[in-house]
Amino acid sequence: MKALCWHGKGDIRCDSVPDPRIEDGRDVVIKMTACAICGSDLHLMDGYIPFMEKGDILGHEFMGEVVEVGGDNKRLKVGDRVVVPFTICCGECQQCRRGNWSVCERTNRNAENATKAFGYPTAGLFGYSHLTGAYAGGQAEFVRVPYADVSPIIIPNGMSDEQALFLGDIFPTGWMAAANCEIEPTDIVAIWGCGPVGQFCIKSALMQGAARVIAIDNVPERLALAQQAGAEIINFDDEDATIPDRLKEMTGGHGADKCIDAVGAESHATASLDAIIDKVKAATLLGTDRPHALRAAIMACRPGGIVSVPGVYGGFLDKIPFGAAMNKGLTIRTGQTHVNRYSQELLRRIEEGQIDPSFIITHRAKLEDGPELYETFRDKKDNCIKVVLTA
Repeated sequence: MKALCWHGKGDIRCDSVPDPRIEDGRDVVIKMTACAICGSDLHLMDGYIPFMEKGDILGHEFMGEVVEVGGDNKRLKVGDRVVVPFTICCGECQQCRRGNWSVCERTNRNAENATKAFGYPTAGLFGYSHLTGAYAGGQAEFVRVPYADVSPIIIPNGMSDEQALFLGDIFPTGWMAAANCEIEPTDIVAIWGCGPVGQFCIKSALMQGAARVIAIDNVPERLALAQQAGAEIINFDDEDATIPDRLKEMTGGHGADKCIDAVGAESHATASLDAIIDKVKAATLLGTDRPHALRAAIMACRPGGIVSVPGVYGGFLDKIPFGAAMNKGLTIRTGQTHVNRYSQELLRRIEEGQIDPSFIITHRAKLEDGPELYETFRDKKDNCIKVVLTA
C-alpha cells in the first residue's frame, strides 16, 4: 500500500509499505477514505518531537471504512464508517474510566520513552513517534486500529467525510481548549494562532458563549477566516505596541480574561527578541521548543484568569514568566485532547447544522501529493490553511 513516511528532518516521502493486519482480537483494519495533515505533524517534519525513526508512517487525523474486524471486537462491523481519534485508549484503566482518554495507562507500547520524557507514560498516539507507542499513522491506504472497540466514532449516513473528519482531533481540540477556559458570558478571550486548531478555538469559544474573541496571527488568509467566524483580529506584524498593550487598548483597559495558546512549539514573532533567541537556540540544538506565544499569553492574561494551552510542546521551555503566572493567580490548563469526552456532543452539533467543520479545508489532493503539500502547509504558501488527502 501507499503511505506517507518520515525519513528525516524535512524529508517526507510517499512509500510503498506492507499492508497492515489484525494483530489482536480487539483490532480493526480500515480503508482510509480521508486524512489530513495536522499542524502537529509539522513538529515531526521539523524535528521538534524526538524518537522518530526512518520509515515511520505519519498521520493522526483520519477516517475510513472498516474492512476487517478482530474476533473479540463486538462493537464494529465490516462496512462501518468511522472517524478514529488520534489517542489510543484501552477503556479499562483508571484514567480511561475517569474520561482522561489522552493519558491512558496501557496503550503506549514504548512507555519507558514517555516516562523518561514526562515522568509517566501517556496514551499511545497514531503516527506520532516512538515516544507515543510507534503506532503506524493514518496517512496510508489502510490502517490498523488497535483497541477499536473503544474510541472510533461511528459516522451516520448522510454526513460527508469532510464534515466528520475533524472529529478525530482538531475540532475537539479547539472545543477542549475553550472548555478549559470556563468561559463566562462577559469573557473576552484572546487566541494566539489562527491555524486549524486556532480556528476551531475561535468557533468553540463563541459557541460556548464568549462575549468577544480576539485572534492574533500574521497570516492574512488565516486572519480573514478568523474575522469571518466572528473574531476581532490583530496582525502582530502591523503592531508597534506589545500584544498585551494592544489588547488593553482594544478592550478599554480590561484586557483578556482568558487566553489560548493554539500555536505550540514553533511560535515566532517577527521582531521579538525572545523569539529570535528561541530560533537561534533551536537551530543550534541549545533549546527545544519556541514558546513565544505562551509567554505572551501569560503576560496578557488578566489577574485571576485562565491560560489554556492546546498547542503542542515536546521539550523544555526557556524564559517562561512563571512569576507573572503565580503573582496574578493564573490557572494554566493543557494536555492532549480527551477526544471521546466531547465526540458525541460535537457529532450532534454537526448533525444539527450548528457547525460545518469542512469550512477549514483549503487544499484537497491524493495521498501521493502529500510530501509536496507538507511543504506548502509548513511554509504557508498558496493560502494553505488545511490539507485533506484521499487514497
